Amino acid sequence: MKLVIAVVQIYDTDRLLTAVTDVGFGATRIVSTGGFLRMQNATILLGVDDERVEEAIGIVRDCCQGRVEVRAEVAAPEFAEWIDCGIQELSLGGGVVFVVAVDRFARIAPAADEGASP
Repeated sequence: MKLVIAVVQIYDTDRLLTAVTDVGFGATRIVSTGGFLRMQNATILLGVDDERVEEAIGIVRDCCQGRVEVRAEVAAPEFAEWIDCGIQELSLGGGVVFVVAVDRFARIAPAADEGASP
């Protein structure tokens, strides 16, 4: 078994989660923040059988395509004289995928009578 960790843009998260659950993968989403652009990301954790790792990576690839976003760069007023302002194109999207071997996997479920209403 492998743990597939995909760090993707928050924009792509719903599409990715729908796609992985449609093929039977369990997934956990953790909201995270990127270091470079300080934009919101999602870290998706997938427990995957060894023979389905490439399938999982392919789904991430299909759901998290790169795109270009155009933004107006605005300098703080006190720096406007020294810094050129203008339109900036940012490459966004895609993702980073890590695959880690898992020595043991255990699902902990509540006992049948725990949490039941009387």
